[in-house]
Amino acid sequence: MLRYTDSVAAPAIVVSGLTKRYKDKPVPALRDVSFEVEPGIVLGLVGPNGAGKTTLLGCLLGLLFPDEGRIRILGGAPGTPDVNRLVGYVPERLSFDRWMTGQAFVTYHHALAGGSRATRRSDVAETFDRVELEPSARRRRVATYSRGMLQRLALSQALVGKPRLLFLDEPTSGVDPNGVLLVRRLLADLKTDGVTVLFNSHQLDQVERVSDRVLFLREGRLEDVPVSGADSPRTFALRWLADGEAPLTHQLAEAAASCGAEILERTAATARVRVASDNAAAQLVSALVAGGVRLVEAAPVEARLESLFHVSGASSGEGAA
Repeated sequence: MLRYTDSVAAPAIVVSGLTKRYKDKPVPALRDVSFEVEPGIVLGLVGPNGAGKTTLLGCLLGLLFPDEGRIRILGGAPGTPDVNRLVGYVPERLSFDRWMTGQAFVTYHHALAGGSRATRRSDVAETFDRVELEPSARRRRVATYSRGMLQRLALSQALVGKPRLLFLDEPTSGVDPNGVLLVRRLLADLKTDGVTVLFNSHQLDQVERVSDRVLFLREGRLEDVPVSGADSPRTFALRWLADGEAPLTHQLAEAAASCGAEILERTAATARVRVASDNAAAQLVSALVAGGVRLVEAAPVEARLESLFHVSGASSGEGAA
């Protein structure tokens, strides 16, 4: 069984007054960014294109050097060998050694992470099992892998060293629903193991589902956004099969009353309702179906984080990616 190093009481990430400039940009990519990340949580990182997310990740990984400020990763300096042994990273662009087999690639990363030779074979096999990469695929060259297989390979190399801190850059980009569900399960397991995860994604619904905290970058400046979670109000859009011209006024009213939902608007076959929580939304759907409504769709109108982008506008292009 893969066992991760116990988390410590000190913050996993400490960033103080971080500023990063590029010579060809009039505005700093990052401006006086400060935050701490407690161990064992999933931290979401979101923001418009050009807001500075890639620059921030580069600084945290030790790939870029800040012009001002200080960063500590698990108590050490980013990019140093001692810190790198405790860090896993899934990049957005999956450019791997295509001539290697998946098995050889992850075995190599196990060695780079300082893993024991005695457990190397079993650790690699268990990591592949964890990301659900088929045994036949492990023996194939990486050049033959699909996007979904490459994503599983990336997760394997990031996890095989048993990290205490994991950086994920768009881990669900371009993967099918099974891949998305796999990432969610992995994040839940990693939290149980006490691993800290920083999760960068443009898929706001996924960030909201898995994050304990969310950082929002806008033009190089940072905002700490509270995650409302499943127990907060939100608006759902409903659609059903209508038998006639008249809306299902009675059934909808009864179902809404049963769970305290507010009907915002309705037509013969659609409605928008405000519910107090995801649990209330589930109760509403159950009540509608029990009342004979042939429900086709029930979906949140927008991710809660989307409202942050509404005020960002087109001004996000000044910083770095």
